[in-house]
Amino acid sequence: MTISRPLAILLGLFLALLLAIGFSLPKYQNLKLLQSKVKEKETELQTERKYFSEVGEAKEKLKKFEQEISKINSALPPEPGLPSLGNFLQIAASQNGLVLKKIMPSPAISLKEEFIKKGFSPEIKETGVNLTVSGDYPSFKNFLSNLEKTARMIEIESISFSSPEEETAIDFNLRIKIYSY
Repeated sequence: MTISRPLAILLGLFLALLLAIGFSLPKYQNLKLLQSKVKEKETELQTERKYFSEVGEAKEKLKKFEQEISKINSALPPEPGLPSLGNFLQIAASQNGLVLKKIMPSPAISLKEEFIKKGFSPEIKETGVNLTVSGDYPSFKNFLSNLEKTARMIEIESISFSSPEEETAIDFNLRIKIYSY
């Protein structure tokens, strides 16, 4: 069987075309797959750029409130800071004409569920401090006023007092709570 020359050329071209398509089709599919991955990565990159841009804008906005943030940080320090609190209480008591007789902290505990439900952070810790100061009532009243005005979050939980018969100074027992992260 002999094939005419034009038919052989057509058949050869057809076979060459099939081989070219057969070899280039997987490469073409691979190219399309890589192009879709590149588009996906570009979208991911745009999303990350937008995110970091928003973070930068938020950082700039926070810089405007730096003073307020420092007040919050001093009101809610990362640790209870009991030595500095003891020093503050000693100074406040003496400035108001009181004598700090006793100070006794209790361990830090997590906030109660009721506060967390109200929106307070569960990371906030509460530390109780029992203290006894001695002096007259007006001095004690000024001392309480100073505690309320301090930048630190101090909550007076209870107050009791007793007056010994032979002394004129009154012993005031306080239970205060301080907060920290």
